[in-house]
Amino acid sequence: MKEIIAIIRPSKMNATKKSLDELNIPSVTAIPVFGRGNQRGLNPILSGIDISKDALVKGHVTGMKFVPKRMLVIVAKDEDMEVIVNAIIKSNKTGYIGDGKIFICPTDNALRVRTKESGDSAL
Repeated sequence: MKEIIAIIRPSKMNATKKSLDELNIPSVTAIPVFGRGNQRGLNPILSGIDISKDALVKGHVTGMKFVPKRMLVIVAKDEDMEVIVNAIIKSNKTGYIGDGKIFICPTDNALRVRTKESGDSAL
C-alpha cells in the first residue's frame, strides 16, 4: 500500500475530485491547509521582485507568505498508485508556480475499525 499526499490549489479541488471519481477511487481525505514552497509564497508576477533560486539561496528575498492550499490524503493499493498520481497531475498542472506537490509514502497496513479488516481489504 501507498499513502499519496497531494498539496493542490483550492480552485483545482473539483477537477481533482472528478478525476478521482472517474477512477473509482472511493476514499479521499481533503484538508484545508496553509503553506509555502521554495518561493516563500511570493508571486513574482504580482510582487515584481526577483525570486529566482539564486536570490533565495543568497537570502536577497525576505518575508514569507502562507498560501491557502488543499491537502489530499489517499491510501491506495500499490498497483493503483501510478494511475492516481497521474490523474492528480493532469487535473492540477498549469505550468505556473504553485501547482503543488505530491508525496508518496509506503504504508505498512490499514485497519477498518468497524470490521477489523486489514490490508487491502480495509481500503
